[in-house]
Amino acid sequence: MIAPLYRDDWLLVVNKPAGLLSVPGRGEDKQDCLSSRVQEKFPDALIVHRLDMATSGLLVFARGIEMQRQLSAMFHNREVSKRYVAIVAGKLQPDEGEINLSIGADWNERPLRKIDEATGKPSLTRYRVLSREADTTRVELEPVTGRTHQLRVHMRAIGHPILGDALYGEVASAPRLLLHAQSLSFVHPVSKVSASFVCPAPF
Repeated sequence: MIAPLYRDDWLLVVNKPAGLLSVPGRGEDKQDCLSSRVQEKFPDALIVHRLDMATSGLLVFARGIEMQRQLSAMFHNREVSKRYVAIVAGKLQPDEGEINLSIGADWNERPLRKIDEATGKPSLTRYRVLSREADTTRVELEPVTGRTHQLRVHMRAIGHPILGDALYGEVASAPRLLLHAQSLSFVHPVSKVSASFVCPAPF
């Protein structure tokens, strides 16, 4: 069982470890996941959003169907502020910027995504450099939109792939994907108080 970082009568905030699915996958070998582990202690917990299996960090669970509806609407309407930390290849310049490139499915290489300005969905990522090493950069990423693999595809597209990315060609550079959902901020749907949650990156 994974203990929540925050809990009340309406929602839970949990730190998902890298390598664990957010929800069950297809097949008997993919039934172990964060949602099933959380539901062992909190049977009313329902998933609101997801992280890739290789990504660690903060996830919100709703307690009950009505709260799941409200929280899901908040994510859909971009009323939740999300910040990730990643380590990417190369020295990212400038210190701040935006990546505004449409993303679509790569039908020849499923489940991968690719930049597709013709038929892809508009996708926007903001970034801010935190520090630079000899040949890597630690960066804060804000996915304004929420496309599948958005941060991974966008960073590769500008020549700075996230280290340890088995799907997008950087698997040998780190023992895991160096991408972590570090902070979440939103107005609590019941108390109407601003809530912020932070879980520092483990790398």
